[in-house]
Amino acid sequence: MKRTFKPHPIVVSRRQLVLSAASAALTSPLFARAAPGDSADEILIGQSVPLSGPAAPSFEVLLRGQDLALKEFNAKGGVNGRPVKVIKLDDGYDTRKCADNVNKLIDEHKVVSLFGLGSTAGVGATLPILLEKKVPLIGVYTGSPSLRMKQHPYFFTTTASYRDEVVQMIRNQVTLQRSRIGLVYSNNPFGQLMVPVVEEVAKEMGVAIVSRASLEITGTDALAAAQAVAKERPQAVIMMAFGTGIFPFIKAARSIIGAPLYCPSVANAKALLDALGDDARGLAYTVTIPFPWRQTSPLMREYNAAMEAAKLPVDYDHLTGYLNMRSLLAVIARVGKQITPQGLVATAERMKKVDLGGYVLDFSPSNHHGSRFVETVVVGPGGRYMR
Repeated sequence: MKRTFKPHPIVVSRRQLVLSAASAALTSPLFARAAPGDSADEILIGQSVPLSGPAAPSFEVLLRGQDLALKEFNAKGGVNGRPVKVIKLDDGYDTRKCADNVNKLIDEHKVVSLFGLGSTAGVGATLPILLEKKVPLIGVYTGSPSLRMKQHPYFFTTTASYRDEVVQMIRNQVTLQRSRIGLVYSNNPFGQLMVPVVEEVAKEMGVAIVSRASLEITGTDALAAAQAVAKERPQAVIMMAFGTGIFPFIKAARSIIGAPLYCPSVANAKALLDALGDDARGLAYTVTIPFPWRQTSPLMREYNAAMEAAKLPVDYDHLTGYLNMRSLLAVIARVGKQITPQGLVATAERMKKVDLGGYVLDFSPSNHHGSRFVETVVVGPGGRYMR
């Protein structure tokens, strides 16, 4: 006799149905976890920067410059049609807040890289985080030599260091046969860090520091600082200082010291010219980026066109932000289809003598500091720079 089999009914509880549905949803491509910074729509970059507080005005122009470069890049199609987006978090120039922001940008926003951090202490606090999280920082707004003394696998710079600037300043004195210089430095971590750097370079080049004075960042002791430096009659004065405190010092030095004054690139040229007017005439600057008014390279022509379109004045400060962003984007554009933190590191290390159109980046696995370009410019009549 032929036996007929009847399948047993499968009983599934409501709870099992819910769990099965949830499991299917979580394994669906729609719910798959994206790689850091590599979403289908945007390539995410993180930046902790002073958007408030006393340091914020110094960064406004830099941020406008970098935003122009980013807008220009995305308008041309980004990376294979994907735009690059920079997520900015305010740290108020506070070191702890900067470190907290970096953790948040990596852990919550899943950025593929950090960019454009603005303080030496903030970058210093970030370096251990980069090592732990394995996310790079490409391009900063500080040239502190202390950050570059030891190779870091995830830290890349795109401009020369403050030490490179000091070498240029003192080389100028040697060329002009000046052997006695004065030193003025900010009474803050930047100034205190740079004093031994200036001393070391001066000794190497046979130049004597005959007088020195600290300067409060507010400039309340500017007259006293100028008087202290003037006592030994230096042939030139090197200033390792920035911010509004240097404005009254420069005015006092004009009448009391009567010697050429040299400022580092960090001194924020535009703000200084606006504040001093004709008193800035003759002031010497070291700069770590090309002369922006000479449109002899593709990079400078593109920068000038971007500034004209935005109805903004051509200057060094906007160019600093513009060039820093262009350097980062040059790395991103070379990575390939899938952009990851490790891919960015590997790509940057392969960028040996890459010309961005008039500015060369020179990285390697053993060198993460892409430029040592420095030149000196002097403020001429009407606030114009002369080379």
